[in-house]
Amino acid sequence: MAQHEVTRSMPQPGTPYDNAPMEGWWNEFKLRWMDRHVKPATYQELVPLVEEGINYFNQLDRSPARNDLTPAEYWNEAV
Repeated sequence: MAQHEVTRSMPQPGTPYDNAPMEGWWNEFKLRWMDRHVKPATYQELVPLVEEGINYFNQLDRSPARNDLTPAEYWNEAV
């Protein structure tokens, strides 16, 4: 993780809402992506399925909460 400059983040005890946005994203990912696809039998099958799902949710999934923009489009407008 260090080579990719990723820092682990753990909420402080008693503050369950610190990580709520990410927990919500994982919940949506599992319900709307993983549960609608055939369960992968191997890690080698899992990786491309997860990569495809992440791409879908970041590049293709439009939401009324974001003025019908994808997350990538919404981010680009904000930056």
